[in-house]
Amino acid sequence: KNEFHTLASAKVLLSDCLACDNCMTSEEGARVFQQNQKELFRILNLNKKCDTSKHKVLAVSICPQSLPYFAAKFNLSVNDAAKRLCGFLKSLGVHYVFDTTIAADFSILESQREFVQRYQRRNQEEHALPMFASACPGWIRYAERVLTNLVTSHICTAKSPQQIMGSLVKGYFARQQNLSPDKIFHVIVAPCYDKKLEALREDFYTALYNSQEVDCVLTSGEIVQIMEQKNVSMKDVTEVAVDSLFDEIKEGDVVRHDGKRSDGYLEHIFKHAAKELFGMDVKEITYKALKNKDFQEVTLEKDGETVLRFAAAYGFRNIQNLVLKLKKGKFLYHFVEVLACPGGCLNGKGQAQTEDGKPDKALLSQMEEVYAAIPVRLPETNVLVQKMYQDWLDGVDSKKVQETLHTKYSAVNQTASNLDIKW
Repeated sequence: KNEFHTLASAKVLLSDCLACDNCMTSEEGARVFQQNQKELFRILNLNKKCDTSKHKVLAVSICPQSLPYFAAKFNLSVNDAAKRLCGFLKSLGVHYVFDTTIAADFSILESQREFVQRYQRRNQEEHALPMFASACPGWIRYAERVLTNLVTSHICTAKSPQQIMGSLVKGYFARQQNLSPDKIFHVIVAPCYDKKLEALREDFYTALYNSQEVDCVLTSGEIVQIMEQKNVSMKDVTEVAVDSLFDEIKEGDVVRHDGKRSDGYLEHIFKHAAKELFGMDVKEITYKALKNKDFQEVTLEKDGETVLRFAAAYGFRNIQNLVLKLKKGKFLYHFVEVLACPGGCLNGKGQAQTEDGKPDKALLSQMEEVYAAIPVRLPETNVLVQKMYQDWLDGVDSKKVQETLHTKYSAVNQTASNLDIKW
């Protein structure tokens, strides 16, 4: 009893938080708990009732890094895995199944544009560079909860692919279908649990419709659990073509972006910046491994001078080292692709894990092979994206682009000291 009393009386300050998501507020905990298979089935069962006024249109969006998990786990091609996963979800009662690659197109294009603008303002604005990628919710949560505005002001304002997909489904698609956003229940299938917390952010909530852009996030592993509960094998499911956000169009073969284990922000932004800022066409990127395989560097030289220096930093060990250098004023990089998971998005905790919670290295290796074999499509070449910029967003440089595709990040704890990152 005395020991319990001592533990219960202990106080932990916000500045002590590592944003590891092992603890959170009770409100966050309750809302995250709702993002599970039971919530999906609650909506599915609701739709079976006679009162059609309470029916929801169920839309599921699948992250590109989840598909290699299903392909490797069930020994399927990635295209077969996408179609069978679509068939399984529709057999449950889901109305639409989308691929989030188009949302990543928007996110990458906006990140490219923002980097070039920041680079051009680097001598006028103290926090213009370096720019950190904004696609990883684990990194964003860590930056906002633990680090100061010295760091958050460097984060790219482009929304992550997940949240842009939320805008596409509850904005563009809802309008196309003449639906109110609150009549759509939008589920994301993702490789990591941090996506659940990202979906709850207040800046991704529309008060007018009392609706989040993403209502529920299920990990790839949770989808497999549903299959196991239903005693269904992926190989027995009927193949169904993945839906498109555009009427009467079905998605073709699965495509991906440059990048070995993620959406490839570093590669796309590097090549775009080389062309826009220095008139150089970079075809292939050479990575230089530094302290470990999850910390790599890419540089661009012109006339014997290094004009661009990018880095990929995966895992908190590398992130902490980068932030420490930034605070000491010894930061050399113009852009850093930051991902919280060692090994990148394919190694998300919501997939490719053994029963004891450790990475399934054999399965992960298969997933990397599957992902690497998927054809690459440049965001600039997607004519549907260019059409949507004009028809939906009023042009590339419009106010609506800023409101729909961008957000703002700031430190939650303004009093955190440098001790927060010196473990």
